Amino acid sequence: MAKLSIHTDEKKSKISRNIYGNFSEHLGRCIYNGIYVGENSDIPNVNGMRTDIVEALKAIKLPVLRWPGGCFADEYHWKDGIGPKETRKKMVNTHWGGVVEDNAFGTHEFLEFCRQVGCEPYINGNVGSGTVQEMSEWMEYMTFDGVSPMADLRAKNGHAEPWKVKYFGVGNENWGCGGNMRPSYYADLYRRFQTYVRNYGDNRVFRIACGPNSDDYNWTEEVMRIAGNYMNGLSLHYYTVPGTWEKKTAATGFDTNMYYETIRKALYMEELITRHTEIMSRYDPEHKVGLIVDEWGTWYDVEPGTNPGFLYQQNTMRDAIVAAVTLNIFNAHSDRVVMANIAQLVNVLQSVILTEGEKMVLTPTYHVFDLYKHHHDATLLNSHLETEGVYAGVPNLTVSASEDENGVVHITLANISADTAYPIDCALTGKKYNTASARILTNSIGAYNDFDHPEDVNITDFDALTLENNNLHFNIPACAVMEITVS
Repeated sequence: MAKLSIHTDEKKSKISRNIYGNFSEHLGRCIYNGIYVGENSDIPNVNGMRTDIVEALKAIKLPVLRWPGGCFADEYHWKDGIGPKETRKKMVNTHWGGVVEDNAFGTHEFLEFCRQVGCEPYINGNVGSGTVQEMSEWMEYMTFDGVSPMADLRAKNGHAEPWKVKYFGVGNENWGCGGNMRPSYYADLYRRFQTYVRNYGDNRVFRIACGPNSDDYNWTEEVMRIAGNYMNGLSLHYYTVPGTWEKKTAATGFDTNMYYETIRKALYMEELITRHTEIMSRYDPEHKVGLIVDEWGTWYDVEPGTNPGFLYQQNTMRDAIVAAVTLNIFNAHSDRVVMANIAQLVNVLQSVILTEGEKMVLTPTYHVFDLYKHHHDATLLNSHLETEGVYAGVPNLTVSASEDENGVVHITLANISADTAYPIDCALTGKKYNTASARILTNSIGAYNDFDHPEDVNITDFDALTLENNNLHFNIPACAVMEITVS
C-alpha cells in the first residue's frame, strides 16, 4: 500500500498555465503540412490553419506557443515573411534538412494561428545573424499603435490594428547554433538588444534571455551576474536522450531497461532546475526572473525512411510517462519555473500531434496535457508520497496536487513501473470532501497511436476508486497517468 497525503490547507506557489506551453519551429513538417496547409488546401482550414489541429489545441487549452525557433530563429529575418506571398524571399533552411523555406508562414500567419487557438505568442528574435534595428523594428511592427514606418507597413500588409505580444526571446541557444558565444559576450549583447525591444502603448514585454544548455551552470552564473537586472526570464534547454547524442535509440521497439533508462534521464530535470535556481536566487532572491524551460522532451532516432533533418519520431506510452514526470517536476518548482515549451507541437520530436495528409493522430503525450490542464493557474498544494525504487534512482510513483479557484482539488499521479500496479491510500486534510472522479491513460510501455490505429492509447474514465472520510482508495495500473478530481 502506497500512502499519499494531500494537505489542502498548505498552499504553495501558483502553477502558471504557461508551464503547459509548446514550441513550433520551421523544422520538418511542424509548420508546413503540419499546422499550416495553405488557404487553398482541400484539408479543412481557416486562413490556411488546419481546423482539426486548432480544435485539438483548444481542447487542451494550449496557453502559449513559441516560434520561429529554435536554431531557425537565429537565421530568420522577419521581413522576408511579410507582404504578398508571391514576393516573399526564399531561403535554404540550413539547420533542418536543407529544404527551401518559402516564408509563406510568417509573422501574420503565426499570430493568426495563435488567435485561432486562443494562446499567447512567444516570439524568438534573431541575435545570431540579426541586428538590433531588425529586432527593434519587429516589435514596432507587431505592437506599435500610432504613426511610424513599421506600423504603416503592417497596415499596408492587411493588419491595421497592433497585436499584443508579451513574450519575446532575445536569441536562442547562443552558446551553440545561435552564434557559439561565450556567456559574458552574450550577456553584454543581450543587454544591448533588449534595450530596443520596447514597450509600446499598454503592451508590456516579458524579455527572455538565452539561458544554459542542460548543466552549464557557468552560463547561468555569468548571464545572471551581468544581465540579470535586465531580464524577466532565463531559458533552459534539456532533452531526454536515451543512448547518446551520437548514437540515439529508436522511438519504438525498446525493452524495459531502455524504458527505465529514459525515465531516469528525464528525472534529471529535477536536479537541473534545483541547481540553476540556486544560482539565480543568489542574484535574484526575490524571484523576479522566471525560469523558462522552453525546449524539453524526448529525442530519438528518426522514423525509418524519413528525412534525418526532419526529426520525425513516433510517440509511445514511454513518452507519456516522461511528460507526466516532467510536468510534475515543473509544478513542484512553480515558484521559479513560470513557463515551459515541449518540443515540438506537430510532427517533430515529442509531438502532441502527428499528421499525414488529411489524417491526424493525437499522441499519448497529448493526452497527458489533457489530464494535466486543470493545473493551469491553480495553487500548488503540499503533498507527500511514499515511493519505492524500480530502477537506478527511478521511483515507482510521482505526483502533483493543486487547488483551483473554485476550491476543487486536482491530483495527477503517474505510475512509472512497467509491470506493477499499486494500491494507493490517499488522505486529504484541510476540509471535508464529498465527491471524487478520475480519468486514466494506461497501456503497455511501447503502445502508441498511428494513422491506422489512432485510438489505441486514449483517456478513459476510471471508476474503481472510493472516497470515504476524506480518504481515497484505488489501484493505479502499471505504466499509467491518472487525474483525480476531488470536491
